[in-house]
Amino acid sequence: IPSHSFPTRRSSDLVYFIDNDDYFQNRLMATDENGKEYDDNDERAIFYARGVLETVKKLRWCPDLLHCQGWVSAFVPLYIKKTYSEEPSFRDSKVVFSLFGDMPKSELQESIIEKLMLRGIERSDVEDILPQGATYKDLYKLAIAYSDGVIQHSENVDPELLEFAREKGIPVLEYQPAETFAEASPVSEVIKRIP
Repeated sequence: IPSHSFPTRRSSDLVYFIDNDDYFQNRLMATDENGKEYDDNDERAIFYARGVLETVKKLRWCPDLLHCQGWVSAFVPLYIKKTYSEEPSFRDSKVVFSLFGDMPKSELQESIIEKLMLRGIERSDVEDILPQGATYKDLYKLAIAYSDGVIQHSENVDPELLEFAREKGIPVLEYQPAETFAEASPVSEVIKRIP
């Protein structure tokens, strides 16, 4: 998986990009220029999640916190807790998932469970959450189920997702308006609630 880095204005910072010509070249985020969702968005998210995690592992980073935002990172919590849980890079990592109100509306591909299977993941880990004909709402539930905390990042998040997190006993930081967002320090507030 190629990744690219370049120095930022602060010479100590590097930015890495995960790239793949088939999945990302000349494409918008979730839809084409006509608003049609890409049929392979779920595959793109799996590729992105694995690419990021393998890059972190290869660079021997040991993140304390992985902050996942939206559908494109929704497979990361599952992979961290099941496939990478014994890897030195991720052994002690916590995962926070941010929920946004907008998400793709289409169903995931029927073969999604087979595509996301890796070492450490059993069908039973995902089948109850990702039923046949699963939607991106179900994918968000999968991310929530394997996260240590959840942030409601926009006002219009589906209440069912927030209730799902609460029922699982996962700390939820409610939506913070722009005026108070900085003072609320959302990620640190969620981290404080993680056992």
